[in-house]
Amino acid sequence: METLHIILTIVQVLAAVFLIAVIILQSGKSAGLSGAIAGAAESFMGKNKNSGIDAKLATWTKWVAALFIILTFVLNLL
Repeated sequence: METLHIILTIVQVLAAVFLIAVIILQSGKSAGLSGAIAGAAESFMGKNKNSGIDAKLATWTKWVAALFIILTFVLNLL
């Protein structure tokens, strides 16, 4: 049982580091608002040029966050 606890703790730490990295790699959402206030007009294509990468990062964030929460509950029960 102690070995399982150690393995799950290591997996949780790795998930936490990966979650931090994925969140940092995402583009900021507040950049569009400051551009609108300053009068800079962005085209639709320019605004969504990285939506594929951002969508993948958002999906990874959801899955890794869910894994992290589940591991936290399991480790708390052990």
